[in-house]
Amino acid sequence: MDVAQRYHPAAIFVYATCLSALIGDDIDSVCQLATQQVNIPVIYVNAPGFLGSKNLGNRIGNETLLNAVIGTAEPEFTTPFDINIVGDYNVAGETWNILPLFQKMGIRVLSKITGDARYQEVCYAHHVKLNVVLCSNVAIQMAQTMAERYGIPYIEESFYSATNLNDCLRNVATKLSISLGDSVIASELQERTEKLIVQENAALDIALDTYLADLKGKRIILSTGGVKSWSLILAAQDLGMEVVAATDGKTTEEEKAKIKQYLGADAMLLSDTTPQALLKVLHQTKTDVLITGASNKYTALKTGIPFLDINHERHHAYAGYAGLVVLARELHEALYSPIWEQVSKPAPWDEKISYQL
Repeated sequence: MDVAQRYHPAAIFVYATCLSALIGDDIDSVCQLATQQVNIPVIYVNAPGFLGSKNLGNRIGNETLLNAVIGTAEPEFTTPFDINIVGDYNVAGETWNILPLFQKMGIRVLSKITGDARYQEVCYAHHVKLNVVLCSNVAIQMAQTMAERYGIPYIEESFYSATNLNDCLRNVATKLSISLGDSVIASELQERTEKLIVQENAALDIALDTYLADLKGKRIILSTGGVKSWSLILAAQDLGMEVVAATDGKTTEEEKAKIKQYLGADAMLLSDTTPQALLKVLHQTKTDVLITGASNKYTALKTGIPFLDINHERHHAYAGYAGLVVLARELHEALYSPIWEQVSKPAPWDEKISYQL
Protein backbone atom coordinates (compact mmCIF):
# COMPACT_ATOMS: atom_id res chain seq x y z
CA MET A 1 0.00 0.00 0.00
CA ASP A 2 2.79 2.41 0.93
CA VAL A 3 4.69 1.73 -2.33
CA ALA A 4 1.56 2.32 -4.41
CA GLN A 5 0.70 5.60 -2.69
CA ARG A 6 4.23 6.96 -2.57
CA TYR A 7 5.51 6.07 -6.05
CA HIS A 8 2.37 5.40 -8.16
CA PRO A 9 3.99 2.62 -10.20
CA ALA A 10 2.28 0.93 -13.15
CA ALA A 11 2.67 -2.40 -11.33
CA ILE A 12 4.35 -3.92 -8.29
CA PHE A 13 6.33 -7.16 -8.42
CA VAL A 14 6.74 -9.10 -5.17
CA TYR A 15 9.55 -11.58 -4.55
CA ALA A 16 9.58 -14.07 -1.68
CA THR A 17 12.42 -14.24 0.81
CA CYS A 18 13.86 -17.56 1.90
CA LEU A 19 11.97 -17.39 5.19
CA SER A 20 8.61 -16.71 3.52
CA ALA A 21 9.11 -19.76 1.32
CA LEU A 22 10.16 -21.97 4.24
CA ILE A 23 7.12 -21.19 6.37
CA GLY A 24 4.78 -21.49 3.38
CA ASP A 25 3.32 -17.98 3.14
CA ASP A 26 0.61 -17.80 0.47
CA ILE A 27 2.15 -14.80 -1.23
CA ASP A 28 0.19 -15.29 -4.44
CA SER A 29 -3.15 -14.87 -2.63
CA VAL A 30 -1.84 -11.85 -0.76
CA CYS A 31 -0.82 -10.25 -4.08
CA GLN A 32 -4.26 -10.89 -5.55
CA LEU A 33 -5.88 -9.21 -2.55
CA ALA A 34 -3.45 -6.28 -2.74
CA THR A 35 -4.27 -5.82 -6.44
CA GLN A 36 -7.90 -5.16 -5.50
CA GLN A 37 -6.95 -2.76 -2.72
CA VAL A 38 -4.42 -0.57 -4.57
CA ASN A 39 -6.07 -0.89 -8.00
CA ILE A 40 -2.84 -1.70 -9.84
CA PRO A 41 -1.38 -5.13 -10.66
CA VAL A 42 0.56 -6.68 -7.78
CA ILE A 43 2.35 -9.67 -9.25
CA TYR A 44 4.09 -12.49 -7.40
CA VAL A 45 7.39 -13.72 -8.83
CA ASN A 46 7.95 -17.22 -7.47
CA ALA A 47 11.73 -17.11 -7.00
CA PRO A 48 12.13 -17.40 -3.20
CA GLY A 49 15.43 -16.01 -2.02
CA PHE A 50 16.45 -15.47 -5.66
CA LEU A 51 17.07 -19.21 -5.93
CA GLY A 52 19.30 -20.78 -8.52
CA SER A 53 21.50 -19.27 -11.21
CA LYS A 54 21.04 -16.01 -13.09
CA ASN A 55 19.69 -17.92 -16.08
CA LEU A 56 17.10 -19.70 -13.93
CA GLY A 57 16.04 -16.38 -12.44
CA ASN A 58 15.58 -14.93 -15.91
CA ARG A 59 13.44 -17.89 -16.95
CA ILE A 60 11.26 -17.55 -13.86
CA GLY A 61 10.85 -13.85 -14.60
CA ASN A 62 9.92 -14.61 -18.21
CA GLU A 63 7.32 -17.14 -17.10
CA THR A 64 5.82 -14.53 -14.78
CA LEU A 65 5.57 -12.03 -17.63
CA LEU A 66 3.98 -14.65 -19.88
CA ASN A 67 1.38 -15.70 -17.32
CA ALA A 68 0.58 -12.40 -15.59
CA VAL A 69 1.54 -9.51 -17.87
CA ILE A 70 1.68 -10.26 -21.61
CA GLY A 71 -1.80 -10.23 -23.12
CA THR A 72 -3.40 -8.05 -20.43
CA ALA A 73 -3.63 -4.80 -22.45
CA GLU A 74 -4.10 -3.55 -26.00
CA PRO A 75 -1.95 -0.97 -27.83
CA GLU A 76 -3.55 2.19 -29.22
CA PHE A 77 -2.84 0.90 -32.73
CA THR A 78 -0.84 -1.77 -34.51
CA THR A 79 1.11 -1.80 -37.78
CA PRO A 80 2.31 -4.59 -40.10
CA PHE A 81 5.86 -3.63 -39.06
CA ASP A 82 5.62 -4.24 -35.29
CA ILE A 83 8.28 -6.39 -33.63
CA ASN A 84 9.48 -7.25 -30.13
CA ILE A 85 13.09 -7.42 -29.00
CA VAL A 86 13.23 -10.34 -26.55
CA GLY A 87 16.10 -11.23 -24.23
CA ASP A 88 17.68 -7.78 -24.30
CA TYR A 89 18.99 -6.03 -21.17
CA ASN A 90 19.99 -2.63 -22.60
CA VAL A 91 23.42 -2.97 -21.01
CA ALA A 92 25.16 0.42 -21.10
CA GLY A 93 22.35 1.68 -23.37
CA GLU A 94 23.00 -0.81 -26.18
CA THR A 95 19.33 -0.90 -27.16
CA TRP A 96 19.54 2.80 -27.99
CA ASN A 97 22.12 1.98 -30.69
CA ILE A 98 19.63 -0.36 -32.34
CA LEU A 99 16.23 1.36 -32.13
CA PRO A 100 17.12 4.13 -34.64
CA LEU A 101 18.10 1.48 -37.20
CA PHE A 102 14.69 -0.19 -37.09
CA GLN A 103 13.05 3.23 -37.18
CA LYS A 104 14.92 4.07 -40.40
CA MET A 105 13.71 0.79 -41.86
CA GLY A 106 10.13 1.77 -41.03
CA ILE A 107 9.84 -0.93 -38.35
CA ARG A 108 8.32 -0.22 -34.94
CA VAL A 109 9.73 -1.93 -31.85
CA LEU A 110 6.51 -2.36 -29.93
CA SER A 111 7.98 -4.02 -26.86
CA LYS A 112 11.46 -4.50 -25.43
CA ILE A 113 11.67 -7.45 -23.05
CA THR A 114 12.99 -6.29 -20.76
CA GLY A 115 15.80 -3.82 -21.38
CA ASP A 116 14.54 -0.22 -21.47
CA ALA A 117 10.97 -1.55 -21.19
CA ARG A 118 7.89 -0.04 -19.61
CA TYR A 119 5.26 -2.22 -17.97
CA GLN A 120 2.50 -1.18 -20.36
CA GLU A 121 4.43 -2.11 -23.49
CA VAL A 122 5.10 -5.59 -22.13
CA CYS A 123 1.36 -5.98 -21.53
CA TYR A 124 0.62 -5.68 -25.26
CA ALA A 125 3.70 -7.54 -26.51
CA HIS A 126 1.41 -10.19 -28.02
CA HIS A 127 0.39 -7.80 -30.84
CA VAL A 128 3.47 -8.09 -33.05
CA LYS A 129 4.38 -9.82 -36.28
CA LEU A 130 7.80 -11.04 -35.15
CA ASN A 131 9.90 -11.69 -32.03
CA VAL A 132 13.63 -10.99 -32.38
CA VAL A 133 15.40 -13.13 -29.76
CA LEU A 134 18.85 -12.05 -28.59
CA CYS A 135 19.83 -14.15 -25.57
CA SER A 136 18.48 -17.56 -26.58
CA ASN A 137 19.86 -19.18 -23.45
CA VAL A 138 17.15 -17.53 -21.33
CA ALA A 139 14.64 -16.06 -23.79
CA ILE A 140 14.03 -18.80 -26.34
CA GLN A 141 11.38 -20.45 -24.17
CA MET A 142 9.45 -17.19 -23.97
CA ALA A 143 9.52 -16.85 -27.77
CA GLN A 144 8.42 -20.45 -28.19
CA THR A 145 5.52 -19.98 -25.79
CA MET A 146 4.40 -16.81 -27.58
CA ALA A 147 4.56 -18.69 -30.87
CA GLU A 148 2.26 -21.37 -29.43
CA ARG A 149 -0.17 -18.96 -27.75
CA TYR A 150 -0.31 -16.11 -30.23
CA GLY A 151 1.17 -17.49 -33.44
CA ILE A 152 4.10 -15.06 -33.40
CA PRO A 153 7.15 -16.34 -35.32
CA TYR A 154 10.62 -15.69 -33.93
CA ILE A 155 14.20 -15.50 -35.12
CA GLU A 156 17.42 -15.69 -33.11
CA GLU A 157 19.82 -12.84 -33.83
CA SER A 158 22.71 -10.82 -32.44
CA PHE A 159 23.40 -7.08 -32.50
CA TYR A 160 27.16 -7.55 -32.03
CA SER A 161 29.40 -7.13 -35.12
CA ALA A 162 28.54 -5.58 -38.46
CA THR A 163 28.24 -9.03 -40.00
CA ASN A 164 25.65 -10.17 -37.46
CA LEU A 165 23.76 -6.89 -37.61
CA ASN A 166 23.61 -6.86 -41.40
CA ASP A 167 22.16 -10.38 -41.32
CA CYS A 168 19.74 -9.43 -38.54
CA LEU A 169 18.30 -6.44 -40.37
CA ARG A 170 17.90 -8.48 -43.55
CA ASN A 171 16.30 -11.39 -41.69
CA VAL A 172 13.81 -9.11 -39.93
CA ALA A 173 12.87 -7.48 -43.23
CA THR A 174 12.49 -10.87 -44.90
CA LYS A 175 10.29 -12.30 -42.14
CA LEU A 176 8.05 -9.23 -42.09
CA SER A 177 7.82 -9.26 -45.89
CA ILE A 178 6.44 -12.80 -45.75
CA SER A 179 3.65 -11.72 -43.39
CA LEU A 180 2.76 -8.53 -45.30
CA GLY A 181 0.97 -10.15 -48.20
CA ASP A 182 1.72 -7.10 -50.34
CA SER A 183 4.64 -7.51 -52.74
CA VAL A 184 5.01 -3.77 -53.36
CA ILE A 185 5.26 -2.86 -49.65
CA ALA A 186 7.53 -5.85 -49.04
CA SER A 187 9.83 -4.74 -51.87
CA GLU A 188 9.99 -1.23 -50.45
CA LEU A 189 10.95 -2.61 -47.04
CA GLN A 190 13.73 -4.70 -48.58
CA GLU A 191 15.04 -1.69 -50.50
CA ARG A 192 15.07 0.52 -47.39
CA THR A 193 16.93 -2.20 -45.52
CA GLU A 194 19.63 -2.62 -48.15
CA LYS A 195 20.07 1.13 -48.49
CA LEU A 196 20.44 1.47 -44.72
CA ILE A 197 23.02 -1.34 -44.56
CA VAL A 198 25.11 0.25 -47.33
CA GLN A 199 25.01 3.67 -45.64
CA GLU A 200 25.83 2.36 -42.17
CA ASN A 201 28.69 0.15 -43.36
CA ALA A 202 30.20 3.00 -45.35
CA ALA A 203 30.17 5.22 -42.28
CA LEU A 204 31.50 2.34 -40.18
CA ASP A 205 34.50 1.82 -42.49
CA ILE A 206 35.46 5.48 -42.07
CA ALA A 207 35.06 5.38 -38.29
CA LEU A 208 37.11 2.17 -37.93
CA ASP A 209 39.96 3.32 -40.14
CA THR A 210 41.76 4.82 -37.13
CA TYR A 211 42.02 1.46 -35.37
CA LEU A 212 42.17 -1.35 -37.94
CA ALA A 213 45.90 -1.19 -38.75
CA ASP A 214 46.85 -1.52 -35.08
CA LEU A 215 44.29 -4.26 -34.34
CA LYS A 216 44.92 -6.44 -37.39
CA GLY A 217 46.27 -9.87 -36.51
CA LYS A 218 46.04 -9.42 -32.74
CA ARG A 219 45.09 -12.65 -30.97
CA ILE A 220 42.07 -12.85 -28.66
CA ILE A 221 40.65 -15.32 -26.17
CA LEU A 222 36.93 -14.89 -25.40
CA SER A 223 35.94 -15.83 -21.87
CA THR A 224 32.35 -14.63 -21.85
CA GLY A 225 29.28 -16.84 -22.23
CA GLY A 226 25.92 -17.10 -23.96
CA VAL A 227 25.25 -15.11 -27.10
CA LYS A 228 28.43 -13.03 -26.65
CA SER A 229 30.61 -16.13 -27.02
CA TRP A 230 29.78 -16.59 -30.69
CA SER A 231 28.70 -13.13 -31.79
CA LEU A 232 31.90 -11.45 -30.56
CA ILE A 233 33.90 -13.84 -32.73
CA LEU A 234 32.45 -12.14 -35.79
CA ALA A 235 32.96 -8.71 -34.19
CA ALA A 236 36.65 -9.51 -33.71
CA GLN A 237 36.90 -10.75 -37.29
CA ASP A 238 35.28 -7.52 -38.50
CA LEU A 239 38.22 -5.75 -36.82
CA GLY A 240 40.81 -8.01 -38.45
CA MET A 241 41.61 -9.79 -35.19
CA GLU A 242 42.01 -13.53 -34.61
CA VAL A 243 40.04 -15.42 -31.95
CA VAL A 244 42.24 -18.35 -30.93
CA ALA A 245 39.95 -19.75 -28.21
CA ALA A 246 36.60 -19.25 -26.54
CA THR A 247 35.00 -20.63 -23.40
CA ASP A 248 31.71 -22.52 -23.56
CA GLY A 249 30.22 -21.59 -20.18
CA LYS A 250 26.52 -20.62 -20.07
CA THR A 251 26.03 -21.56 -23.71
CA THR A 252 23.43 -23.80 -25.33
CA GLU A 253 24.37 -26.66 -27.65
CA GLU A 254 23.27 -24.52 -30.61
CA GLU A 255 25.53 -21.70 -29.44
CA LYS A 256 28.44 -24.12 -29.04
CA ALA A 257 27.91 -25.27 -32.62
CA LYS A 258 28.07 -21.64 -33.80
CA ILE A 259 31.26 -21.05 -31.82
CA LYS A 260 32.93 -24.05 -33.46
CA GLN A 261 31.71 -22.96 -36.88
CA TYR A 262 33.05 -19.41 -36.52
CA LEU A 263 36.32 -20.37 -34.81
CA GLY A 264 37.37 -22.84 -37.47
CA ALA A 265 39.23 -26.10 -37.16
CA ASP A 266 42.38 -24.77 -35.47
CA ALA A 267 40.81 -22.80 -32.60
CA MET A 268 39.87 -24.14 -29.18
CA LEU A 269 36.58 -24.34 -27.28
CA LEU A 270 37.42 -24.32 -23.57
CA SER A 271 35.30 -25.98 -20.89
CA ASP A 272 37.81 -25.53 -18.06
CA THR A 273 37.82 -21.83 -17.21
CA THR A 274 39.72 -21.98 -13.92
CA PRO A 275 42.52 -19.40 -13.65
CA GLN A 276 45.18 -22.12 -13.89
CA ALA A 277 43.72 -23.57 -17.10
CA LEU A 278 43.12 -20.18 -18.66
CA LEU A 279 46.63 -18.95 -17.84
CA LYS A 280 48.06 -22.05 -19.50
CA VAL A 281 46.11 -21.39 -22.70
CA LEU A 282 46.99 -17.68 -22.63
CA HIS A 283 50.70 -18.54 -22.63
CA GLN A 284 50.43 -21.40 -25.14
CA THR A 285 48.57 -19.31 -27.71
CA LYS A 286 50.59 -16.13 -27.11
CA THR A 287 47.33 -14.23 -26.70
CA ASP A 288 47.46 -10.45 -27.03
CA VAL A 289 44.20 -9.59 -25.25
CA LEU A 290 41.54 -11.35 -23.17
CA ILE A 291 37.88 -10.39 -23.50
CA THR A 292 36.20 -11.52 -20.32
CA GLY A 293 33.60 -10.92 -17.65
CA ALA A 294 34.26 -9.99 -14.06
CA SER A 295 35.53 -13.42 -13.01
CA ASN A 296 38.64 -13.70 -15.20
CA LYS A 297 39.83 -10.14 -15.56
CA TYR A 298 42.05 -10.69 -12.52
CA THR A 299 43.59 -13.69 -14.29
CA ALA A 300 44.68 -11.33 -17.05
CA LEU A 301 46.02 -8.85 -14.50
CA LYS A 302 48.11 -11.55 -12.83
CA THR A 303 49.75 -12.55 -16.08
CA GLY A 304 50.15 -8.99 -17.37
CA ILE A 305 47.96 -9.47 -20.44
CA PRO A 306 45.67 -6.65 -21.65
CA PHE A 307 41.99 -7.37 -21.11
CA LEU A 308 38.58 -5.93 -21.88
CA ASP A 309 35.86 -6.35 -19.23
CA ILE A 310 32.60 -6.98 -21.08
CA ASN A 311 30.49 -7.83 -18.03
CA HIS A 312 27.00 -6.34 -17.51
CA GLU A 313 28.42 -3.67 -15.19
CA ARG A 314 30.39 -2.09 -18.02
CA HIS A 315 29.81 1.51 -19.10
CA HIS A 316 30.32 1.09 -22.86
CA ALA A 317 27.77 -0.12 -25.42
CA TYR A 318 29.20 -2.59 -27.93
CA ALA A 319 26.03 -3.42 -29.88
CA GLY A 320 25.20 -1.98 -33.28
CA TYR A 321 27.43 -0.30 -35.83
CA ALA A 322 28.26 2.48 -33.37
CA GLY A 323 29.02 -0.15 -30.74
CA LEU A 324 31.59 -1.85 -32.97
CA VAL A 325 33.50 1.43 -33.18
CA VAL A 326 33.43 1.66 -29.37
CA LEU A 327 34.64 -1.95 -29.12
CA ALA A 328 37.52 -1.17 -31.48
CA ARG A 329 38.48 1.91 -29.47
CA GLU A 330 38.34 0.04 -26.15
CA LEU A 331 40.42 -2.86 -27.50
CA HIS A 332 42.96 -0.40 -28.92
CA GLU A 333 43.22 1.41 -25.61
CA ALA A 334 43.61 -1.89 -23.74
CA LEU A 335 46.30 -3.21 -26.07
CA TYR A 336 48.36 -0.06 -26.29
CA SER A 337 48.06 1.22 -22.74
CA PRO A 338 51.55 2.01 -21.32
CA ILE A 339 50.59 0.25 -18.10
CA TRP A 340 51.42 -3.20 -19.53
CA GLU A 341 55.01 -2.24 -20.26
CA GLN A 342 55.32 -0.80 -16.79
CA VAL A 343 53.94 -3.82 -14.94
CA SER A 344 56.19 -6.18 -16.90
CA LYS A 345 59.33 -4.45 -15.60
CA PRO A 346 61.07 -5.83 -12.49
CA ALA A 347 60.18 -4.15 -9.23
CA PRO A 348 62.76 -1.59 -8.09
CA TRP A 349 63.71 -3.73 -5.11
CA ASP A 350 64.42 -6.69 -7.43
CA GLU A 351 66.93 -4.78 -9.53
CA LYS A 352 70.61 -4.96 -8.70
CA ILE A 353 71.72 -1.62 -7.41
CA SER A 354 75.38 -0.73 -7.59
CA TYR A 355 76.76 1.67 -5.07
CA GLN A 356 79.55 4.06 -5.91
CA LEU A 357 81.99 4.28 -3.02
